[in-house]
Amino acid sequence: MKLLPLTTFFLSLLCHQVFSQKVTDVRLNQVGFYPGSPKLAVVVGEEKGPFVIKDLKNNKVVYKGELGAKRTSQHSGKTTRIADFSEFTKTGKYKIEVPSLGQSGTFEIKGNILKPVAIAALKGFYYQRASTALPEKYAGKWAREAGHADNKVLIHASAVSEARPENHAISSTKGWYDAGDYNKYIVNSGITMGTLLSLYEDYPAYFETFNADIPESNDAIPDLLDEVIWNLRWMLTMQDPSDGGVYHKLTNPQFDGMVMPDKATKPRYVVQKSTAATLDFVSVMAQSARVFKAFENKLPGLADSCATAAVKAWQWSKKNPELIYDQDAMNKEFEPKIVTGTYGDKNVADEWIWAGSEMYALTGKKDYLDGVDLQLDKPLALPGWNQVKTLGYYTILRASGKLKPEGNLAEKITEILLSYTNGLVTDLEKQPYHTAMGKSARDYAWGSSSVAANQGIALLYAYRITKRPEFLHAAMGNLDYLLGRNATGYSFLTGFGTKQVMHPHHRISIADGVAEPIPGLLSGGPNPGQQDKCTTYPNKFADESFTDHDCSYASNEIAINWNAPMVYLAAVVDALMSETK
Repeated sequence: MKLLPLTTFFLSLLCHQVFSQKVTDVRLNQVGFYPGSPKLAVVVGEEKGPFVIKDLKNNKVVYKGELGAKRTSQHSGKTTRIADFSEFTKTGKYKIEVPSLGQSGTFEIKGNILKPVAIAALKGFYYQRASTALPEKYAGKWAREAGHADNKVLIHASAVSEARPENHAISSTKGWYDAGDYNKYIVNSGITMGTLLSLYEDYPAYFETFNADIPESNDAIPDLLDEVIWNLRWMLTMQDPSDGGVYHKLTNPQFDGMVMPDKATKPRYVVQKSTAATLDFVSVMAQSARVFKAFENKLPGLADSCATAAVKAWQWSKKNPELIYDQDAMNKEFEPKIVTGTYGDKNVADEWIWAGSEMYALTGKKDYLDGVDLQLDKPLALPGWNQVKTLGYYTILRASGKLKPEGNLAEKITEILLSYTNGLVTDLEKQPYHTAMGKSARDYAWGSSSVAANQGIALLYAYRITKRPEFLHAAMGNLDYLLGRNATGYSFLTGFGTKQVMHPHHRISIADGVAEPIPGLLSGGPNPGQQDKCTTYPNKFADESFTDHDCSYASNEIAINWNAPMVYLAAVVDALMSETK
């Protein structure tokens, strides 16, 4: 980050403290609301009585309301009250004022209010691109030199095959940097790509007018898919053509320092093949084959290449059904030792569900589900990099009209989904921030922001099936959570809100000399585990255990698998609210 003169630094610090105090106790979506959407703010503290909304143009009161009944946080014991102004629909820019307490930050009411959020969250992936320079025309003040050409990546001793001996060089260019570091991981790319491809399959028409201002924006392919292709091309290079297996990751032996990509020049390796990585690859390639078949004239051969790669990877997986990536064991046998992100999934039952579902949807052959335990007797599991079965469920629901799966499979999955989402919306009126997110302390795991976003996606699927408005409203409530209606008071998406995350654990944002971080990146969010040992956490309350400091990789890192559900949630909410104008 840039160093400021001391006087400027202390003045900015003072302003930040005053402003933070000003907005701390009135929490709301700091971007704004659609005219016809629910509009809630949360007042923290013992304050009760009236609240007003003032128009920023003239500071006149345009709405008066009463704070709701007292609620108590199950995490901190603090008191909150709801300010509900849903009936106020006039477009404009406003602030909320609570007598004797203060004002909120500014917010806006207008149509398509969250489309810029969806666009920025997608463009966050552009800023994560490897193997290319980002010119000022598209990256603005965050322009940078190319880093990690990855055209001479070495075969690690753990990954040798007959045609690829140790230290043999392959080209494995493009792809996205995974998180705050510069490595590229198949497992985490899997859930990320699956979420983005599902978004396109679910709402293709929305992306006909979705311009993210990336180099490919005028190529007649939706920008969402253009961005997906950048990572898809890399993933295809991670398959060993001799046997169909897929390398677990492309990585340095150790993490790079806090430097820009072009300054990170250590040798990079592809390491051991694994069943988890290969099945995630199967899923992405099968889904890509379906999606890109419609673009055959613009992308000749891509869909067929993806389908062929999926079949080969499936065949390898059948021969190696539980080859687990164990980095510690690998390091005892091979050099150089690898100590970067493990993504070591010890149970691949869920990967089999996802891969089988995607191959079934691609081919129509139910054989791909034979022998796969679909776990229909278990509750829905929210998607995460090591738990992807629900991505398979979503695909079966999406394809059920065309394929008509046997044995009431779609109906059973619908029951599982609705059982889960009914639990999310039950007793919302008792929750301190009126959000499905945070009902349980378990929600505040590492990457809790993605929990909120993925809960929102599940609720949107439930709404699509039932048309029950409480599901849509709860999904929007989780989006409000991510944009400021939460116990920290932060908007967790960089570049948005009156109390923004400014210091994410993200190498480019730290090293680029620009005061503001890369925009459109979703911070991990509260994590009471505090595994980074950062000393700036305010407390250990589950919903407040967040610090806007770049030392905090446990609460303030970014990751592609967190950004993807943020794109989905914001885009679909905007699409649905645009339909109801």
